[in-house]
Amino acid sequence: MSKSLVIVESPAKAKTIEKYLGKGFEVRASIGHIMDLPKNDIGVELKKRTFVPELIVSPGKEKVVEQLKKAAEKADEIFLAPDPDREGEAIAAHLALQLGTTAKERKKIRRVTFNEITKKAVQEAFKHARDVDQNLVDAQQTRRVLDRLVGYQISPLLWDKVRRGLSAGRVQTVAVRLIVEREREIGAFNPVEYWTLDALLHPEKQADKSFKARLVGIDGHRVTVDTVGAPALPNEKEIKAALAALEKASWTVASVVKKERKQSAPPPFTTSQLQQDAARKLGFNVRRTMGVAQRLYEGVEIGAEGTTGLITYMRTDSPRVSPDAIAGAREWVGKQLGQKYLPETPNVYKGKKDAQDAHEAIRPTDASRTPESIAQYLSDEQLKLYKLIWQRFVASQMAPAQLAVTQVNIAAASKLDKRTYDFRVSGTTVIFDGFQKVYEASKEKKDEDDESLANKLPNLDNVKALELEKLLNEQHFTEPPARYNEASLVKELEERGIGRPSTYASIINTIQDREYVVKHGGPRGRFYPTEIGVVVCELLVESFPYIFDTKYTAKLEEELDDIEEGKEKWTVLLNGFYDHFEDELKDAGDKMRDIKRMEQVTDEKCDLCGSPLLLKWGKFGSFFACSAYNKKDPSSCTFTKENTAAKPDLNTPEAQEAGEQEEYCENCGRVMVLRRGPFGMFMACPGYNEDPPCKTIRKLSQKQQQKPPQPTGEDCPLCGKPLVLRQGAYGEFVSCSGYPKCKYVKQNLIEGLKCPKCGTGDIAERKARRGNLFWGCTNYPKCDFTSNYKPVAQQCPECKSPYLIEKTLRSGIFLECPNKKKAAEEETTPKKRGKKAAAAPEENAIVCSYSKRIGDAPPPPTAETHGPVVEQKSGKRELQPA
Repeated sequence: MSKSLVIVESPAKAKTIEKYLGKGFEVRASIGHIMDLPKNDIGVELKKRTFVPELIVSPGKEKVVEQLKKAAEKADEIFLAPDPDREGEAIAAHLALQLGTTAKERKKIRRVTFNEITKKAVQEAFKHARDVDQNLVDAQQTRRVLDRLVGYQISPLLWDKVRRGLSAGRVQTVAVRLIVEREREIGAFNPVEYWTLDALLHPEKQADKSFKARLVGIDGHRVTVDTVGAPALPNEKEIKAALAALEKASWTVASVVKKERKQSAPPPFTTSQLQQDAARKLGFNVRRTMGVAQRLYEGVEIGAEGTTGLITYMRTDSPRVSPDAIAGAREWVGKQLGQKYLPETPNVYKGKKDAQDAHEAIRPTDASRTPESIAQYLSDEQLKLYKLIWQRFVASQMAPAQLAVTQVNIAAASKLDKRTYDFRVSGTTVIFDGFQKVYEASKEKKDEDDESLANKLPNLDNVKALELEKLLNEQHFTEPPARYNEASLVKELEERGIGRPSTYASIINTIQDREYVVKHGGPRGRFYPTEIGVVVCELLVESFPYIFDTKYTAKLEEELDDIEEGKEKWTVLLNGFYDHFEDELKDAGDKMRDIKRMEQVTDEKCDLCGSPLLLKWGKFGSFFACSAYNKKDPSSCTFTKENTAAKPDLNTPEAQEAGEQEEYCENCGRVMVLRRGPFGMFMACPGYNEDPPCKTIRKLSQKQQQKPPQPTGEDCPLCGKPLVLRQGAYGEFVSCSGYPKCKYVKQNLIEGLKCPKCGTGDIAERKARRGNLFWGCTNYPKCDFTSNYKPVAQQCPECKSPYLIEKTLRSGIFLECPNKKKAAEEETTPKKRGKKAAAAPEENAIVCSYSKRIGDAPPPPTAETHGPVVEQKSGKRELQPA
């Protein structure tokens, strides 16, 4: 019997597919990309301008590749089945490169793709196996080379001119530019005053049927204020004149206009639309949305059905849907809701002109699988997102909603100034709910339709005279454009043609990870550029006006689409890009502003000596320093203060909103948990040890790891200032809030015990680089006394040692004499010969056997208490400390 090897990217996907293929198929996971450019070199051929990438096996993937090669040797056929997009095609190409080293091996390698992980789709895909699509591979490779050229050649400039560790991204910089430019718009915005005037009215002698109408014009001319879209009056003077005139006015219904309007069903989700709707309706950020969607796509355990893919591939910009899926949705609507909710012919949606259209829209794999029917098998977040996708898809194949719109025009004839004031009110009622029975469209802002639906108008068909109850006037000021949140940033990127469905999440993640922007205001928070983000953006846009232009970035995306479709060669695009880039790179090296060495004279004065302050740049951004400071003179003025004007304005309403910023796994969407490892704190997916595992981890920067200092309620014994609890490289410690002037650090001392070696120092708790605790003399380095076990201020009852040590063993917790350890070491240590032999033990060395059990041993560490089990380089499996 022939044996086939199938390779996918993730273990979860492998588990789902394996049950559909049956015997004769072995499914393995590559766990993402297996090849990439080298990290210590640019890895792209530039001398001859061939741009050929130097691909190597990704560090840490050697073992995976070796296992796949062994499995491939035993297989008669090899099917490469990563995701059906550019990234997936590149993974397939790299697998083929590693597994097909000979012509014979290459013959048995085939590529399969499927848009949904269902039995029918998977088995059908294997009937139409093909070769790897080199155009798709070229498109992905071109993007990777573009990003490498920008990152590896611009980042060193930033290290020299600003600070080390900064990086520049081709698309990410443009995204930061949008956020920075929006912040400038807000800063330069001048609010404009305007007033609205409403009249509370009712039909004559029908006081129980009151309604509200708004002033829209005077004598047939619309009242307007510059930059204000809605009808309004400009100032208090005019509003007072209008109020006086309307106190003595006769009110009549001028006209009642009725019409019917249809509201069509929305198309099924594309990636950006799903991200926007999930943000507005569910409060999911982009990372969480894509992580949960990934799990729904790869498969979830559904009772007797087993692991089942619930939605189609979630990275797409096409609203296209297969005929079978349309038929399934129409069948469900007809059976469950009735024929009146079905349009005569299926609804067909067209994508944007530049949409790739390689995949279907995001939809459930089976429309009859309602959210309620599988709710018991899904986590809370999976159910919410699945319900959103299911509702949108089913609604897309339903009849339009029918609305009745009534517009009432009212005339108020003033007897005071002989003018007619025009008021208007609209009301909308739903005649037939149509698709709205299943799905309610979300909007970023309320519009006239929303206000119209909220108005409940009485029947005014045969009404002429109206009576005024009261006039309501309100002062307003125009507001600046809103800061971007994740949903609106994705929308802006999509509208400008920047990025593609597979890149939106990584763009947003990267600009936050690099600390160029911060998000405040809870799950629906908005982006604020950081000072470093503003500075880097300014320098890059000044020095690379062509490369970081939004229109040029969008043009590159279109050219990448052309490469995918075989319309353009990848080397042509790179040559055109590099012509511009090389020129701008050369100019930037000579002309880019040197922020790191900046010393800018300001009008501000030093609080201590009155000298002018200089604006300088430090590790944490710009700051003011006294110009009288002299490094060589210890008595010179050392006054400094923070440049608060350059920091984000966090006094806005959205920044003050409550809500912690949780981190979500990009692979499964679950809330990540904080763990402590050998190199500090990191975030890990709670599914690290599940089957299949989700081994997503995220490193935290030093700044992210640090908590703000917390007051302890104690005062510094040296200077009297408050002591605070700080987060250091080796854990928490208490020190003076007056640092760096006062360098006092509170130590965890063992009371009642002086150093047994020098007799003057105290014994303090220490932490080594690897995180382990030890105890040492406070007179170090003059005294080198240390102990790996905690000293206890008790005299040994046998040998009179001034202290005992506390040992925790598997058999319990013991108090032992330190001389017992010395005796044991002397017995087991072999004698050394020669010049470098260890010094002979003292003739009168004390040997003591004292040991006393004082408690039970603690329970062994588990994944729940100490974090996920991780593979170490040595091959050992160890628990990460919690």
